[in-house]
Amino acid sequence: MRRRDAGAIGGALLTGAVAWTLAAEPARAEAADVAAATAAEAAVSLDTVIVTGVRGAARTVADSPAPIDVIGARDLQSSGRAELGEALARLLPSFNFGTNQAGVNSISRPVSNRGLGPAYTLVLVNGKRRHNSSILTNGGGDSSGVNPVDFDLIPASLVSRIEVLKDSAAAQYGTDAVAGVVNVQLKSGARGGHFAVTGGSLYSAHGDPWTYKVEGDFGLPLGSDGFIHFSADAKQRGMAWWNRPATNTIIYAPASNPKNAAWNHDGAHNGDPEIKALNLAYNAELPLSSDLTLYSFSTLGFRKTVIGNNFRRPGAVGELASFQVLFPEGYYPLNNTRERDLQIVGGARGAWSGWSWDLSSSYGRNRNHQYSELSIKPDLGPTSPTKWPNLATFQFEQWTQNLDVTRPFEVGLAKPLQVSAGLEYRVDKFSTFAGDPLAYTLSSYIIQPGDQEGDANVGKLAASGVQAAVVLSPDDEVRLTRGVVAAYLDLGLNPIEAWYVGLAARGEHYDDGSGNAWSGKVNSRYDITSSFAVRGTFGTGFRAPSLSQIGYAQTDNRTALIGGVVTPSLSKVARTTSDLARALGATDLRPEKSWNAGLGFVWRPTSTINVTLDAYHVRIKDRIQRTGLLFGPSVTPILLQFGLTGTEKLQYFTNAVDTRTNGVDLVADTTHDLGDFGSVTLTAAFNYNKTKVTQVADAPAVLSNLDAAAGSSFFGHDRIGDLTVLNPKTKLILSGRWRRGPVAVSLQTTRYGAYTLYQNAPAPDVRYGAQWITDLDVAYQVTDSLTVSVGANNLFSVRTDTVTDTAPFAPKTGTGYYGPAPYAPSGGFYYGRVSYDF
Repeated sequence: MRRRDAGAIGGALLTGAVAWTLAAEPARAEAADVAAATAAEAAVSLDTVIVTGVRGAARTVADSPAPIDVIGARDLQSSGRAELGEALARLLPSFNFGTNQAGVNSISRPVSNRGLGPAYTLVLVNGKRRHNSSILTNGGGDSSGVNPVDFDLIPASLVSRIEVLKDSAAAQYGTDAVAGVVNVQLKSGARGGHFAVTGGSLYSAHGDPWTYKVEGDFGLPLGSDGFIHFSADAKQRGMAWWNRPATNTIIYAPASNPKNAAWNHDGAHNGDPEIKALNLAYNAELPLSSDLTLYSFSTLGFRKTVIGNNFRRPGAVGELASFQVLFPEGYYPLNNTRERDLQIVGGARGAWSGWSWDLSSSYGRNRNHQYSELSIKPDLGPTSPTKWPNLATFQFEQWTQNLDVTRPFEVGLAKPLQVSAGLEYRVDKFSTFAGDPLAYTLSSYIIQPGDQEGDANVGKLAASGVQAAVVLSPDDEVRLTRGVVAAYLDLGLNPIEAWYVGLAARGEHYDDGSGNAWSGKVNSRYDITSSFAVRGTFGTGFRAPSLSQIGYAQTDNRTALIGGVVTPSLSKVARTTSDLARALGATDLRPEKSWNAGLGFVWRPTSTINVTLDAYHVRIKDRIQRTGLLFGPSVTPILLQFGLTGTEKLQYFTNAVDTRTNGVDLVADTTHDLGDFGSVTLTAAFNYNKTKVTQVADAPAVLSNLDAAAGSSFFGHDRIGDLTVLNPKTKLILSGRWRRGPVAVSLQTTRYGAYTLYQNAPAPDVRYGAQWITDLDVAYQVTDSLTVSVGANNLFSVRTDTVTDTAPFAPKTGTGYYGPAPYAPSGGFYYGRVSYDF
């Protein structure tokens, strides 16, 4: 039986189980003797009181006026190898996990929501804005140049639940909430705790397939009524890759050299980077009186990564990046990063003269230092260093002050009018720092006799730049600071008992010239019966260019996929405001404008069955994206004018396209007491999403003669594909959790629809078929406190479709054999976990 067939069979079984249970006689589920375990399962999805998307009067998931999902800590703990960002994509149908398996960007894997990149989903922790990473996304379907929030630096052990608002909330929370809001709620217990050890391995991979994780949290009383809850996560994951053996085996000249036959065909170490991480956190509250409570929470993260790259061959024809005296058998360059991340929040909330108020201050900083423990700069010749302690440093800081107030007013309506208002002042700062001068200084070296075995490249210029590295020069450095002042007004009213109307407006002022933003939102829900309701939303949004989009610049000495062929590439990302970018047609970035509409219904035929269907429509004008690779006869003279070699491939950020996104979310869940056979919770979730580029900006006149056939374009076919077809249009999640006594079994299967990798001409587009990914977790409660679990992510080790020796497969490296994936491409992972709750 093929692995894909096994996954499809698992999906069919779960589909049948969900359909049977939803159609079953509901009387049993409504009976008074429903097991306590069943009630607990239902509570997370239906009756959990939510704090995201509504202000004032408390609401539950079941009566929310906007679509919202709640993910419990148990679901996150059952995610095995997955870190927090990937776990969200596994559990939510509208989320996809953009994989990137090459270079420094492989530690920044974007999570898209409703087909929109990470720039359009706001992340909160305990309702407070989470600061961004300092690293840009580049790949995995997102080349927008934003520096998104890194979910994996939030300690999973302190997470109580995650609330995901699947609706635009720009008018409520800020301009970066076009696609929705993710609010991570932290544990708040004054007693007890949790400790767990997890270990596991990939089914099949080269390198180190093992992952180990230790996590723990505990709570202590603070004063008479307060608490402080601590947590720590430590993780080590090996560097692993799963490329096909290279089919081009000529690594030495001449081709008859017997060493060629002895080579193991290992052409690339692209895949999962090695990660060593430690995350620490606390969450605390201290009531001083019935009307005043102090609170604080903080996260502190440390992370080191080792990232593999393509093999630099020792001496075949055209191989210009290796020297016999340094690496007689070739080498795999390494990217190394060292990262520190901090967020600390403090505040107070209380009541005064009928108003509830919340005053807070939050500071966050992420700093990423990049170096290499193994690489060379070939243009320095055979005396090049092989270690580079300082190549580049990136830093992002954010300081946010908030005042929020809310109060109900009796105005003669069915329910009190809820008035909420707030002020925010935020300072964002993005900084980059140059590396060692030897790393960025232009140099040249002509390969001499004896430099390489076989002397196939004598007289040719050696490759430029530190291999596989992103290097910053003083010209690339930037210090950008922006202040943002915002105010909002949020009204919630019930003209009649069954009809809720929410009105919100928000204004923002950016002091760096990005403009003034005005956003509005109308949200309504009408309960036609006690079990059936209709809800809808209309809103507008405005997203200012991120500081990284405005100020980022780099020199990148790695490889590029051109015409379906992996090619050595010295490329530059030029700052939009630089003279070089201006000479190539760059202009000031304009803010993006958006508007959205949604319509859906909620059906709750019994207390334990819940069905929601929500359609959405999002338009974004002037989306900011990175251009294609700009090179060739029309670009070379301009590069030479600015002191470059003329062979570089250049990019910059621009307002490239307008897009339209249509989609629908369907979620159904139910719980049943099975008597002597235990209890079961079943969920079916489906997302359909289609994005279309409605307009592409005209190329500047200076770029009107780019050679698309050679892979040079202003915003070409491949970039359009990243926005429109690289993510599946459909995603179906079927999950079940059965519990009987000390045994709990969780089974989930996810069908990712087909998707397409657009190429730049002349390579053909590649279509990848639908796949079923199945996850299994089996837990046995040995005692009231001790639980032992075993499980598997991607039980049948399904990977994407394979391709032929034509593009995009690279015969010299073995990369590209498996296509890009909207899920972790590493195949199956099995694990064991021991946890102790006290």
